[in-house]
Amino acid sequence: MGILEKAISFAADKHAGIVRKGSNTPYIAHPLEAFSIAAGITGDHDILAAAVLHDVIEDTTATLADLEEIFGVRIAELVASESEDKMPGLPRSESWKLRKESTVQALQTASLDEKIIVLSDKLSNIRALRRDIVRDGDAVWEKFNQKDKKMHEWYYRSVAEAISELSEHLAYEELCQLIGIVFGEN
Repeated sequence: MGILEKAISFAADKHAGIVRKGSNTPYIAHPLEAFSIAAGITGDHDILAAAVLHDVIEDTTATLADLEEIFGVRIAELVASESEDKMPGLPRSESWKLRKESTVQALQTASLDEKIIVLSDKLSNIRALRRDIVRDGDAVWEKFNQKDKKMHEWYYRSVAEAISELSEHLAYEELCQLIGIVFGEN
């Protein structure tokens, strides 16, 4: 089994039985979409594997050590760079802004490879957000730990600015367009 097949299988196994917040959509749809977006930007198999694995440390029982052992140091480090510290000592609603500020700060010095994974993740997320808004309207914000739409707007716009060196890619253009649709033109 090649590295991509192994990464997809591992992610599917680790995310088994989990659904996207506020839906019945199997969670694995998100990492697979992130993988697909990344594949439109690069053919680097390590980046593509990391894109499909990007949530396994953050949201499953998988550890950085597991990823290093199975996929090697580079893929593990790429996944770790996209994984938030969940700040277990604080309620998620209280840690939300701290976690997002940390992400935006880390993006200032992130590698292009890391930024490709972030773009893939955020574009997949905002596509889902847009679909949910069409279906549920502003009630969509109630499913999140952070319920203030303005805070989500700040986060998405900050991420887009931090990864703007990817602006020549259609995925980046789509991200910016969806930010404008979801939050209004800036």
